[in-house]
Amino acid sequence: MKSIIGSPWHPILTDPSDSRGAKPRVSGLTMVIDKGLGPNAFYDLLATSADYVDLIKFGFGTSSLYPAPLLREKIAQAKKAGIAAFPGGTLLEAAFRHDVVSDFFGSVIGLGFDGVELSDGTIPLTRAQRDELIREARSLGLRVFTEYGKKTRGSRLDIDDLCRTAERDLRLGAELVTVEARESGNGVGLFDDRGECREEELRLLLKRLPDPTKILWEAPQKDQQAALLRIVGPGANLGNIHPQDAFALETMRRGLRSDTFCLHRTIADYVI
Repeated sequence: MKSIIGSPWHPILTDPSDSRGAKPRVSGLTMVIDKGLGPNAFYDLLATSADYVDLIKFGFGTSSLYPAPLLREKIAQAKKAGIAAFPGGTLLEAAFRHDVVSDFFGSVIGLGFDGVELSDGTIPLTRAQRDELIREARSLGLRVFTEYGKKTRGSRLDIDDLCRTAERDLRLGAELVTVEARESGNGVGLFDDRGECREEELRLLLKRLPDPTKILWEAPQKDQQAALLRIVGPGANLGNIHPQDAFALETMRRGLRSDTFCLHRTIADYVI
């Protein structure tokens, strides 16, 4: 039975699902999207939720607009808390479009980022170009998180193409393949125009994907997170979580919220 160190609560009340391990985790990862948090808000996020957040993405192109000292400080604080930090994939897409990829990687390393997100949600990339970017990032010692899917509203998943892309990306050294849903979660990828999860499509994907544990599902809305946790399980990797929702998401992972109360076991299953 796992429990939060120093907690005054009975262990069953800190993790009824008996599923959560301590960091560094290999599943059940939570990726928070930072779209411009100030230093006080960022500190508040870490103070309450550092133990429950594994990755922080500085969304889309925000990284290039921060004062460099503030950005370096935020990255350093995240790393101190055991949270990997990386810029959003749109910034790498911009670097590719303007032929400054080498400069981009130089800035990423100089600022102290742990890795990069590689996406083609806005621009087209050939398979060869995607391969080369993964190889270049890996050769520089950066962690690589790739992304599959277009950002255009109405874009649907091509299951065969996603499976092929994920298999190739992982073989080249990507740690996770993210399924695109944008920061809105409406009308893109796995979610319909109302933000509802296409559950049958999800179940089919889980059967077809080469390694579902290596998939990170962007799910910015609570009901989306709950659906993924019920179908994939508490070990689902979830991304584009708003900072104010990171703490609440952890309660859903543990079966401490009505949306996922089904993750509970009985007290007889626990050894205290």
